[in-house]
Amino acid sequence: MAKVLLTGEIPAHALSILQEAGLEIDTFKGEKLITTPELISRVADVDYLITPLSTKVDQSVIDAAPNLKLIANYGAGFNNIDTDYAASKGIPVTNTPKVSTTSTAEVTVGLLVSLAHRIVEGDKLMRSTGFNGWSPLFFLGRELAHKTVGIVGMGQIGQAVATRLKAFDMNIIYTQRTQLDATVEAKLGTKFVPLDTLISDSDVITLHLPATPETHHMLGAAEFKQMKNSAFLINAARGPVIDELALLDALKQGEIAGAALDVYEKEPEVDDGFKSLDNVILTPHIGNATVEARDAMAEIVATNTVSVLNGNKPKFVVNGVK
Repeated sequence: MAKVLLTGEIPAHALSILQEAGLEIDTFKGEKLITTPELISRVADVDYLITPLSTKVDQSVIDAAPNLKLIANYGAGFNNIDTDYAASKGIPVTNTPKVSTTSTAEVTVGLLVSLAHRIVEGDKLMRSTGFNGWSPLFFLGRELAHKTVGIVGMGQIGQAVATRLKAFDMNIIYTQRTQLDATVEAKLGTKFVPLDTLISDSDVITLHLPATPETHHMLGAAEFKQMKNSAFLINAARGPVIDELALLDALKQGEIAGAALDVYEKEPEVDDGFKSLDNVILTPHIGNATVEARDAMAEIVATNTVSVLNGNKPKFVVNGVK
């Protein structure tokens, strides 16, 4: 019987798909994330590996699994996997794109509204000292209407964010490697600009791009100095895109007004310096943490596994293995 290892628990619907296909299922159920030694010890007889993006699958793991036929990553990202080495072994690596779009866009907008209107900060106040009543200058935030939002990465999620923020009457600019078609730009109400222009002109910068060697520390000390000191930064993409030590320094020095982070450079670790700042919102990587998104992701990894089991090609292969 072919065996599949799940390095974390996933929705029951996916388990049903795997069970109906006759697969033997081994699921890691530890309270913490699976360690590399534990993973290596469990893949020796595994044919299929389903793993969340929090699990590192490097050469040592792949070498320990001589029967491995598929690595199905439970997430849109896949920088946790050595995709090139998997390709050299003829092992396809798949991800779960598209289905996270709505949830991540909604979380991004929620973070922005919460940051601009100091909602989380206000909640903390009401749970501690409380307030003395309404007054004209008390607890002022900032309206988003007619402000400029700069979107770095105008893929599906970036476009979904633009669609939502257009309804807030925001001016939308964006940057990425390739400019969008003019008809798409017109529909979104957005304008393509160079990164430097976006950084200097934006009242809000929101990131929606993958973690790659090219995007590592895309925003660092120089970029934070270039931003408006009234600007906000939102990251619901990938932690390593930001130089977090530089960001922390910029926040402390008042070079930017605030930040909302859903992902972290050394995830799941978070620098304690951020925790003491009232102008920072920290959430535990919940961009696609909805019932709808996680169910859809689970169905993709399960059906891809069954496809390979039945001799068919999986969908959403990211490392070119056919």
